[in-house]
Amino acid sequence: MRVLFWGTPDFAAPALRALIGEGFDVVGVVTQPDRPVGRSRSRLEAPPVKDIAEHENIPVLQPERPRGDGFRAQVAALEPDVSVVVAYGHLLPQDVIDLPPLGTLNIHASLLPLLRGAAPIQAAIRDGLTETGVSIMRMVQQLDAGPVLLRQATPIYDDETAGELSLRLSEMGAGALIETLALLELGAAREEPQDDARATYAPKIERDMTRVDWTLPADAVARLVRAYDPRPGAFATLNGVEVKVFSARVAAGARGAPGEVLAVDGDAGMVVACGAGTVQLGAVQPSGKRRMDPADWMRGRGVAVGQRFDAA
Repeated sequence: MRVLFWGTPDFAAPALRALIGEGFDVVGVVTQPDRPVGRSRSRLEAPPVKDIAEHENIPVLQPERPRGDGFRAQVAALEPDVSVVVAYGHLLPQDVIDLPPLGTLNIHASLLPLLRGAAPIQAAIRDGLTETGVSIMRMVQQLDAGPVLLRQATPIYDDETAGELSLRLSEMGAGALIETLALLELGAAREEPQDDARATYAPKIERDMTRVDWTLPADAVARLVRAYDPRPGAFATLNGVEVKVFSARVAAGARGAPGEVLAVDGDAGMVVACGAGTVQLGAVQPSGKRRMDPADWMRGRGVAVGQRFDAA
């Protein structure tokens, strides 16, 4: 089976490695262009899947947008039997979706029709879901609305961050993809239309979504922090300084006004009061500084017990 792979970030890498490892003929990789990184923005960084493709001598296409007659001709020349899309980052036009004889499949990090959209992993943690998973679906023009060929579920563990869950789901998705392609080759794949009435959405992360509201109950604050850990990082403001906060869990004991710093300890991290209960934060990153232990931040006089974060 000739596979054209579309993907960009680390989340896509396990699926590409699995295709190569299982002997599929990966005829090309479509990924986003190299992007400038660093403070000076003078160095270009390649997407993770590009590095894998070049190591395996697989042709790489990097259009700014996957459109136009010229680009479509490049894709057609690769003669794929099927396209596989994993966190590519752009919507595909219908003529590109329909080009391979077996169509275009997508790995989505939720149990569709729940959490359609750009940020299902973060939404699952933030909203307090106890279970999520991956879905292999046939791509259509409507957002994550195509029929599902395979679902695999997994619990969301207590204190699990988005980064940790993303790593697990990327590996799960790779295995589910291989199973789905095997069923397609055997003519045994079955497609289940989604129930649009049950659909929920996980939109693209905007900055205001990551601001900590300390008036919320401690469990809601902890989930929000974990949902954006490690990127982009939930943030709050203390004495006019923006601070990203990480590694949150509900703490027992002391009480205080929402946002009040109740304790800073090298072992326990930083304890902050919420609208109900308290949270323990294992790491902070003040604006312009590295990620650090809260005790180091206190020793540098960035925070003191009794100070109070802005409530929201």
